[in-house]
Amino acid sequence: MITYDFERYLNVRSAHGASFGPDGERLSFLLNTTGVPQVWRMDKSGTWPDQLTFYDERISFASWSPERDELIFGMDDGGNEREQLFRLDGTGETITPLTNMPDAKHRWGGWNSDGSQFAFTSNRRENGVFDVYVQDRDAVGEGAKMVYEGDGWLSLAGWSPDDRLVVVEAHSSFDQDLHVLDIESGELEHVTPHEGHVRYQSVCWGPGGDALYLVTDEGSDTMYLARLDLGAIELEVVEEGGDWNVDGVALDEDSGRLVYSRNEDGYTELTVGTLKGETTIREFPTPNLPRGVAGGVSFDPDAERFAITVTGSTNNTNVYVVETETGVAERWTEASTAGIPPETFVPPKVVHFESFDGKKIPAFFSVPEDAKAGETPVIVDIHGGPESQRRPSFSPTKQYFLNRGYAYLEPNVRGSSGYGKEYTHLDDVERRMDSVADIEAGVEWLHDQRVVDPDRIVAMGGSYGGFMVLAALTEYPDLWAAGVDIVGIANFVTFLENTGDWRRELREAEYGSLENDRQFLESISPINNIQNIEAPLLVLHGANDPRVPVGEAEQIAEEAKAQGVPVEKLIFSDEGHGFSKLENRIEAYTKTATFLEKYV
Repeated sequence: MITYDFERYLNVRSAHGASFGPDGERLSFLLNTTGVPQVWRMDKSGTWPDQLTFYDERISFASWSPERDELIFGMDDGGNEREQLFRLDGTGETITPLTNMPDAKHRWGGWNSDGSQFAFTSNRRENGVFDVYVQDRDAVGEGAKMVYEGDGWLSLAGWSPDDRLVVVEAHSSFDQDLHVLDIESGELEHVTPHEGHVRYQSVCWGPGGDALYLVTDEGSDTMYLARLDLGAIELEVVEEGGDWNVDGVALDEDSGRLVYSRNEDGYTELTVGTLKGETTIREFPTPNLPRGVAGGVSFDPDAERFAITVTGSTNNTNVYVVETETGVAERWTEASTAGIPPETFVPPKVVHFESFDGKKIPAFFSVPEDAKAGETPVIVDIHGGPESQRRPSFSPTKQYFLNRGYAYLEPNVRGSSGYGKEYTHLDDVERRMDSVADIEAGVEWLHDQRVVDPDRIVAMGGSYGGFMVLAALTEYPDLWAAGVDIVGIANFVTFLENTGDWRRELREAEYGSLENDRQFLESISPINNIQNIEAPLLVLHGANDPRVPVGEAEQIAEEAKAQGVPVEKLIFSDEGHGFSKLENRIEAYTKTATFLEKYV
């Protein structure tokens, strides 16, 4: 079998974030051919795309105006997540900075119906809270008007033709409230009174503006598609969740055409149709898309087609355009696989292993084609969040290690999303370490797999997954040959003290508060159990990380080294919570490969 170096895999490209232009023909999308995502445009399938932006920093989104030949995009500086907004004309010749307030975050909220204004939320008034702003398309700098003063984590979910905005107030990752804001009067109406934790997500205005369509788990363990009547303030079920979450919906408010997705063991199952009544859908044929994960729907102006991003374990990320009524899909983008034959990419199997309390833990398990019995090292790759889910999307890192003879286990431990509300809350606060015990159970399951070498198992993960790596290494030191901590939490107390002000309340809802749970948070912090660590440790981090500050990396590396543990550390001065620049990804993951060759 031909092997390729890490740089080759990291040069596998991805195209995503599509948006149709107002003429319904041109399509913008983000493509990382230059090393970071930039805005590109295509006029039709099969044509060579035009690059419209040429920055060293990543572009986070691009949204066409509904009426004019222009779009707005967002970009931060060095991964600091303080996104600024820019207007780009359709030819790519003129770019105008719209916000130019580098100390503030700007969260895109959408265009109004004629493209004369746009909305966003920002913490420019006070770092820890977000207000709602409306800005004329040609206004710049301080030209935005605050239309609502907030006191928490606010975002926007849609602008109605009669100038109302849906304001989403997040109390935690699994508890939101929706409000409807009348821009002219400033009146804010709370439309989701509820008790306990309830999610209201993927919100769309319905035809006529008298209802919202969304996904929610109100009164249910799994999420379902619902209609929220804004007159009666009542939810009506459109499509039940059943055993799996309905995890997203896109609706064209003029035609009533819609696309909703169901997350079945990580895989996306799409339903396309049109509203025949308030809660009745006439379904169209299922789109012929590759199996994997799909989302980010953008309808053309007549909703006769929609663009969607598709990725799979053996398919790098690309944009497809689907005929709404027929389901016929065509791939528009040709993101390169860097000359690596796609048939060499290895698909996973969905497996389940039993944890300490009998709970069945789902995971994806990938094994190299030529794996030899008892000789195969394994990387246990743990996702972040924790309210996230490892899904069968394309990972160049995983495919590199599979190509080099490693097997790969990707567990969705308790606390992961995608498996119902109850499962998600099994790791809350005092039950945090139960999720680490799930990792131990996964390793014990690996010991029973014929191909696995039980003495060469690696823990790797990013963000909260980095905490899981450090916790696994300190709680179960005998299981591991090495650990790779990427932008991970070492000390919950210093993490919560130093994370961005706008995030602290949301994170305390998951982990516990500094005021009430400090002693517990200290007890489970890997830094306070570092005397147990035995496995060599690699620590990777970005100096500008606003979520998990770089001090977490500094302290765990220093303390582990003091214990006599082999430690290697790499900090990037121009990155934040993860590594967006190609040269940095190459350096980080090449170092990871070298580190594992040395110790595993």
